[in-house]
Amino acid sequence: VPLVESGGGLAQAGNSLGLSCTASEDNAEINVMGWFRQAPGKERELVAGISIGGHVYYADSVAGRFIIRRANHKTAVYLEMNSLKPEDAAMYYCAGCTLCSPYVDRPGSADYTSFGQGTLVNVSA
Repeated sequence: VPLVESGGGLAQAGNSLGLSCTASEDNAEINVMGWFRQAPGKERELVAGISIGGHVYYADSVAGRFIIRRANHKTAVYLEMNSLKPEDAAMYYCAGCTLCSPYVDRPGSADYTSFGQGTLVNVSA
């Protein structure tokens, strides 16, 4: 299912940015959605994930600073990034698990198979 991100951009350290993602197919069912990021020279990592049942996962590096939410609509997910640090700078990708059941309670372990094109986040010191 194609996913489309928006948001991102440039922020100063300590400030906030928000990312949004929607599936291009209105009737798609994506029970688990999340956000990955990849910085230059680093592996892609799962930053946050959320299931349709409301279970959430945060990487240790963003826990307490980032908040992931899903809209009432099943195919929209948002990432609120607070207290940004220069090390948060990366390309952020929306992701979805289209084969996950609605009972997934560990979005950190889900098999994300759909990815958006990415949106760039830069953080200045």
